[in-house]
Amino acid sequence: MITNAAETFSSHPADQFIGFNSQAYADAGHSSLPESFWHSLLLFNITRITITSGLVILAWSLSLTNLGSYNKALFFHAAGWHLVISIFLLALIKRRKPGFNAQLTQQVCIDVILICVMIHACGGLASGLGILLMISLAGAGLISQGRLTLFYAAIASIGILLQEVYSLLAFGTIHAAQFTHAALLSLGYFAVAWLAQRLAARVLASEKLVRERNIDLASMAQINQLIIKDLKEGILVVDKNGNIRQCNDHAGKLIQLDAQPDYFHPARLAEHAPELAALLPRQCNQFSADIKPQNLCIHGLPVRVRLLSIPGSRTANAIIYLEDLSHIQAQVQQLKLAALGRLTVNIAHEIRNPLASISHAAELLHEEQFNDGTSSRLTRIITDNTQRLNKIVQDVLQLNRRDTASIDYFDLTAFLRGFIGDLCLTEKIDRDVFSLRSIDDSFICFDRNHLHQILWNLCRNAWRHCLKHKGSIVIQVTRAHSGDQLYLDICDDGTGITEQQQKQLFEPFFTTTQHGTGLGLYIARELCEANNAVLEYIHTTAGAQFRITCRIHSQSA
Repeated sequence: MITNAAETFSSHPADQFIGFNSQAYADAGHSSLPESFWHSLLLFNITRITITSGLVILAWSLSLTNLGSYNKALFFHAAGWHLVISIFLLALIKRRKPGFNAQLTQQVCIDVILICVMIHACGGLASGLGILLMISLAGAGLISQGRLTLFYAAIASIGILLQEVYSLLAFGTIHAAQFTHAALLSLGYFAVAWLAQRLAARVLASEKLVRERNIDLASMAQINQLIIKDLKEGILVVDKNGNIRQCNDHAGKLIQLDAQPDYFHPARLAEHAPELAALLPRQCNQFSADIKPQNLCIHGLPVRVRLLSIPGSRTANAIIYLEDLSHIQAQVQQLKLAALGRLTVNIAHEIRNPLASISHAAELLHEEQFNDGTSSRLTRIITDNTQRLNKIVQDVLQLNRRDTASIDYFDLTAFLRGFIGDLCLTEKIDRDVFSLRSIDDSFICFDRNHLHQILWNLCRNAWRHCLKHKGSIVIQVTRAHSGDQLYLDICDDGTGITEQQQKQLFEPFFTTTQHGTGLGLYIARELCEANNAVLEYIHTTAGAQFRITCRIHSQSA
């Protein structure tokens, strides 16, 4: 796995130079040299052209210089040939032929020959042009990564000594030999070559260290990717601009991401999960350890979201953990089956109490004679408890109907208008108590009978606890952030639900009224799940609010 990570990392264009093996350019004609080598050679050649051009301009325009003082024509001929050959070498560098080391050696040899000729034309080493060879040796040593550097210094030293020997033999006593100066220059050449070699060695060591560290980082990144890939929890890494920098496969499925994002092609969080994009700006400046997870509905799936900041990072701002709550439904179903036994015990207990009252009242009516008032009271007790017993049985029977949903496609706004009219007529409620706020396009997929039963339960609870003023109960339809869901909110202006009651709100047989069965909200939530919807309680500062998140009709469905 580490080998694969190294190969993946070194294959990136930006890392060709770092991942280059020193053995690869041992051959002068090797064609796989990184582009940076040839670029350095090009800059080196341009520097040589610039220095020679400067010398020509100085010798041409200024009479105070000693350039060409011994033989001006020879100086200009040598400088001219140096410029012509250097310009010709630009074409060879562009064609990459001959090899890198061959071209570099050619340039150094041309510098040694023509600069020595220019030194002779200027009267010898006293002209100071010998320093130019040091520049050439330093540049060649750094470009060649330390290879052949001492060889180039030897060529330059031989060139300087031959120039002095030629001047001595050609002019005799007229020319004062400067062998001491030549020896010092030769030592300087070898010193510069050695320093260039040492610097190149340090550069190679640094490159090797960087290459190893990059391979380690690539391996660690791949290992981390393999670890988070198999996590059952979705993970998103988001920067401050809302771009997804990294995610695992589970998170990609939750937000319907087509391809894995990378550094150069990040994905926009707002395009794939606008609910998360809307949540992030509200909390990106409020990250703390006590931020509570939030439940959202993303693409029709209930998801628990947890945010974590990344302090000190330049490219990432937050980590978003996504837990798919729908995967827990299988476990919940098993828990429901286990609780079914306890449920039947509770049902038996709830049925036994009204039956005992009925039995006791029947015995009294049978054994004793009472006046009409007492007889009416006992009869009412029997009737009330019988109706309560029948209601419990009916609610329990509804639990078996959650899997028989007949999904229909209809206009929610029109359905709500008819529902409000039926409810007000049946329960003797003033129509002005209800306020309907809806949108134009509100077609949903739902079982009509199930939705009618759910709304009947929720609206009766709202009527029981509201202030019973005009507009006390608000039924509102809004579009969700994802665009493929609708929010159906039932709100009232009552006293609301306490925090302790909210924890038991959807448990079976939990009720706050004396005559309630405690199965209404439990059955309502079960029916919502049967229609791929979510029923939840929204905490508000005043009153109570229940929200049904249902999906919009899809043409592909």
